[in-house]
Amino acid sequence: MGSMAVRVMLVLLLAVLVAGCSAIAGIFKAGFWVGVIAVIVVVGLLFLAFGRG
Repeated sequence: MGSMAVRVMLVLLLAVLVAGCSAIAGIFKAGFWVGVIAVIVVVGLLFLAFGRG
């Protein structure tokens, strides 16, 4: 009976870890795209500021 409890605990632990990893991956993907958009905006603003001079 103890062996079954250990297996169940291991499966639950793995499920929680996998869910946590996918959540962190989603956060990093969102952060990547926010960074890309911020760089594009900054480059565009610099072009507008110094391109007309």
